[in-house]
Amino acid sequence: MTDGKAGKKDGQAKPGAGAAAGGGRAEEDGRQARLRSLAAVDEVLREPAAQELLERYPRALVTDAVRAVIERLRAEILAGEEAGEASAAKAADLAPADLVPWAARLLETAVSPSLRRVINATGIVVHTNLGRAVLPQEAVDAVVTAASGYTDLEYSLARGERASRQDHVHDALCAVTGAEDALVVNNNAAAVLLAVAATSRGGEVLVCRGQLVEIGDGFRIPDILREGGADVVEVGTTNRTYLKDFEKAWTERTRAVLRVHTSNYRIVGFTAEPAMDELATLAHERGAVLVDDLGSGALAPLDLFAEEPSLKESVAAGADVVTFSGDKLLGGPQAGIAVGRAATIDAMRRHPLARALRIDKLDLAALDALLRLYLDPELAVERVPTLAALAVPLDAVRARAERLRALLTGPKTAQFALDEDAATLVDTVARAGAGALPVTEVPSVAVAVAVDDAAGSAAALRAADPAVVCRVQDGKLLFDLRAVDGAELEELAGAVLAALS
Repeated sequence: MTDGKAGKKDGQAKPGAGAAAGGGRAEEDGRQARLRSLAAVDEVLREPAAQELLERYPRALVTDAVRAVIERLRAEILAGEEAGEASAAKAADLAPADLVPWAARLLETAVSPSLRRVINATGIVVHTNLGRAVLPQEAVDAVVTAASGYTDLEYSLARGERASRQDHVHDALCAVTGAEDALVVNNNAAAVLLAVAATSRGGEVLVCRGQLVEIGDGFRIPDILREGGADVVEVGTTNRTYLKDFEKAWTERTRAVLRVHTSNYRIVGFTAEPAMDELATLAHERGAVLVDDLGSGALAPLDLFAEEPSLKESVAAGADVVTFSGDKLLGGPQAGIAVGRAATIDAMRRHPLARALRIDKLDLAALDALLRLYLDPELAVERVPTLAALAVPLDAVRARAERLRALLTGPKTAQFALDEDAATLVDTVARAGAGALPVTEVPSVAVAVAVDDAAGSAAALRAADPAVVCRVQDGKLLFDLRAVDGAELEELAGAVLAALS
């Protein structure tokens, strides 16, 4: 039995449900007629246009696409919904040749990469949903090198023998943080998990009650610690915790003290917590370790980062392990970085989980190139896109906005342009994003475009190439220029005009 015949038989065996009283029989007969009128798979495949698809794609893929189109039409007929009835009404007139273009579009989508380039006009610089940090060109070049050929990933060219992939970033990390040792895994949650598993499995970890945070996608620090094999002991109160609270909570099972930087929220007002050197002294006197989870990992000398805990100060204060992300305020690839005392980092390195959590070679290559830039902090601010976007003067952002407005409203000889009063400049507030600097407002400038259907226009922009993601506010489209590179302005203007025309 051919695919087409089977499809028709299935259609006859599944009458539409919910026929109305009186006219129900006629409606049911109409559905059955439309189901019988659907082309069979083999009929569509015999069409000349389908033969062209078979020359370009594997037969099984083309067959699946045709079957998907037919099944979609069958489902709409059986559903009997308003939208479905509109499509089903046309189904009776669809010849096999009419189904080929639909199958062609499905095939084109199937073989095209899913990740698409996006122009980020939201004003959120490190946008988690848009891929977080944009890599500097040096890191991009390093990824291409690592991806396009063989490299000395785990091989010492000098000694002619096996080596560790960690060697590529070890020295640079120690240099920029002042730590004795360093280790890199695939993300910061993994770094915390590995630190706990290597130091505290079977014991207890003391944590301030106000630091038991929930990170992205609903994952929570207490759950991660438990997966590391340790029991979580909450210390103090939500807003105020003292050293004496840690001393009181200490038991013979205590293995570590964990400080978690609340990078995605702030507790302000009547607050207190012990200093890092106090916690380090307490932990070391009692044979335990101090783990400091900084999360966002701000290393650059930006005034904007003044309220972020200092990574170097944590290391200097005696933290055994300091962990942070590679793709937040550091401005690099996804990675979890652990620096600190040699004995503790080495225990993490030798733990079985280190293999399961190890960093990929492409991320390692990007991180290596990024860290070389941080050897010269001023160069890092200039070359790392995340830092450059956060540090660019407001006047420069305003100049970008003025340029975009000019592109949108002229010249009048263009095929389509906005009226002068349809696009205006407005002062806005940008954000660092990715759960970092939660209360820090970064002054910015946006172009506000008045449209009849803001939601529909925003959807059209998301469907553009490149896609554009902006803000919708008070019925207008807001294109914040804080995270838009100057080289993207003409593309952005073209996408906006195309969507609104």
